[in-house]
Amino acid sequence: MTQFEFNNMVNSHSLSLKMHALNFTKDIEDANDLVQDTMLKAIRFYQNFQEGTNFKGWLFVIMKNTFINNYRKSAKAKTLITQDDEISSANLMYSSERNGSVGKMIVDDIQKALNHLPEVYSVPFIKYFEGFKYHEIADELQIPLGTVKTRIHVAREMLKKYLKTYAKEAYSA
Repeated sequence: MTQFEFNNMVNSHSLSLKMHALNFTKDIEDANDLVQDTMLKAIRFYQNFQEGTNFKGWLFVIMKNTFINNYRKSAKAKTLITQDDEISSANLMYSSERNGSVGKMIVDDIQKALNHLPEVYSVPFIKYFEGFKYHEIADELQIPLGTVKTRIHVAREMLKKYLKTYAKEAYSA
């Protein structure tokens, strides 16, 4: 069998490969990627196919192995990525030392924004940010719980306006 004939055989099975890939991925785009990877591997290693054996079965085995390998790679990559919850203060310290000037500029801008807030909004917001519960803030400041929630909300909205630049950078990144 020539390479051209082999390629035509692979192409003729693309629809059944796609249906089989959907069983694995449950997503059309991922299934298309899996079919493409399978066809590429089949064409690249066509000399490994033994004539007289089940061609469709051979393609399905390539697909299954490709899917498993891709899954393992993505699972491994996910474990290497540090989750927000897993960042320790030691890691934050190292990160802030490495990016000292940028971090200092951001902290300075946040501090300026906090300084622009009227005290009635900044005090409850800072206390909440420091970890105090709404009812603790209300008790300490001797104001109603709803007022505390409103003031924290208003402070957030004001800070968003002051720090608009950072929001734009976050969306563009």
